[in-house]
Amino acid sequence: MEKKINWMVTFWIALGSLFIIFPLYAVVTIALKTPEELAESALSLPFGFHIENFAEAIEKTNFFLAFKNSMLITFITVALTILANSMVAYAIARNMHKRFFKFLYYYFVSALFVPFPIIMLPIVKQTSFLGMDNPIGLIFLYIVYGIAFNTFIYVGYIRSIPRELEEAAIMDGCGTWKVFWKVIFPLLSPINATILILTCLWAWNDFLLPLVVLSDQSDMTLPLVQYIFQSEFGTDYNLAFASYLLALSPMVLVYIFAQKWIIGGVMRGSIK
Repeated sequence: MEKKINWMVTFWIALGSLFIIFPLYAVVTIALKTPEELAESALSLPFGFHIENFAEAIEKTNFFLAFKNSMLITFITVALTILANSMVAYAIARNMHKRFFKFLYYYFVSALFVPFPIIMLPIVKQTSFLGMDNPIGLIFLYIVYGIAFNTFIYVGYIRSIPRELEEAAIMDGCGTWKVFWKVIFPLLSPINATILILTCLWAWNDFLLPLVVLSDQSDMTLPLVQYIFQSEFGTDYNLAFASYLLALSPMVLVYIFAQKWIIGGVMRGSIK
């Protein structure tokens, strides 16, 4: 059968792609220009690659300290999120016939409908009172706030795994703990990759939660550093755009190489 092209859908996809590609093009070209080239034309290609803009932006933003903070927070958040959320989801998925676990599942999922600005002020007061206005408290909040969506994805995927695999492991003498780590967790590799990527993108790019939680300037993440840098050097667009490009490039590369796992994992998690 001859395949027909839906030109209307193709047009809107192409138009949407332009809205994404054009700002990225502007960031790259302006970051590689001199102020004189920028004054002549903001959208033209640079005459040369002025790497000194990046070196100056790194120095003025204390880039490597912020990069280390973001990397540490993101890595620990991702590792603990996968471990904690997968175990919680496994307990819920295998006990959905019990009222408590069914209530727990819907309780977690209902958190998806609570906007963060509503609970922002109580969170600020609570973290300050408990002495958690630091990277440790920020990591804890990321794990807690991620449990709603992650449980929804994990439970759908775990329920698609046949129970016979666990029953065979139990017959071989495995307990619940060993069944999870030896049988279930290895089968969660596709969905773990999806949760890893989504959590990584969220923790790395998040601005609002670090802004209201972190109190020490030495703990600031890259989005916060970019915000402060923009307020101080807002008119120096070459340096500002160079710093933006430095901050976003790691996660752009992660998403480009890992987008198939994001889409595939979400689809697998929505099976049941």
